[in-house]
Amino acid sequence: MAINLTYTTLSLRRDNMSRRPDDWLQERMAHGVGVVPVFGQDNLILDGASPQGVVFEGETARTLLGGDRQVVLLGTEDHKPVFAVSVDENEAEAIVGLANGAEFMDLRKIGSLLPASDGHLLAHARGMLYWHSRHGFCGVCGAPAASRHNGHERKCTNIECGISHFPRTDPAIIVLVYRDDVPGGACLLGRHARWPFGMYSTLAGFVEPGETLEQAVTREVFEESAIDTTDVVYLASQPWPFPSSLMLGFHAKATSYDISVDEEELSDCRWLTRDDLSQMKEWHDAKDDEWRLPRPDSISRWLIQQWIDQKA
Repeated sequence: MAINLTYTTLSLRRDNMSRRPDDWLQERMAHGVGVVPVFGQDNLILDGASPQGVVFEGETARTLLGGDRQVVLLGTEDHKPVFAVSVDENEAEAIVGLANGAEFMDLRKIGSLLPASDGHLLAHARGMLYWHSRHGFCGVCGAPAASRHNGHERKCTNIECGISHFPRTDPAIIVLVYRDDVPGGACLLGRHARWPFGMYSTLAGFVEPGETLEQAVTREVFEESAIDTTDVVYLASQPWPFPSSLMLGFHAKATSYDISVDEEELSDCRWLTRDDLSQMKEWHDAKDDEWRLPRPDSISRWLIQQWIDQKA
């Protein structure tokens, strides 16, 4: 089974700064430096027929590494360090002027159209800087927490506490539930009221302490739809830094079929056949009043396609 998910193409060598000698980074910066700017939760992207992420190099990159901006080493490419840098509103306006028509935008709007390595790099930068924006203070004693090891740790500045905090991601299951008791089969998709009109997606939820991934699948599906499942099979995972999740993708077989929607979780949930799905529009092609499939950069869309292709 081919797995070609957006945001999963590793483009850099990830280097753990805490395990490197003090002069390691300076030696590599002699080979050059790259900087990926992030404004809030938006990435700098050059849109057009062939969109691409913007990575500054040379003097512009070195200037962005200065000052009191939050900086994170993302990794190295051919020995050249590449950093993510958080910029404020005034800096973002100036940077746009240097970027030949690029603009800061939500990566989800265009992620599936970017070169695979660009999508992964921008997602990595966004995720790391989001973590820093939420962890300026120690979660144990409340004192300021200082960034260390080029952004791969934050350490409490209270000498009586001094605990280290490390980047975290939240594991979440996402599952296509199917049934084989109807001709051609059907899959279970739901929608949230806040989503665009007509968008349906696979069910998902966060893994709770003390449960396995398979148990999380069974629990989440039942909580949201009252459908019982079996034969839970893992297929693939996808970093989803919107803001800070790791999506763990599954297929599961339904053993009950009567849906009862948890209205706190979903506004609707229904069984859809392959013919039903063929009538739905792709995300970027749908008009405001048309039913649509999930975003093409999502593992949800990939899980649906895997199920469709099983009967192709």
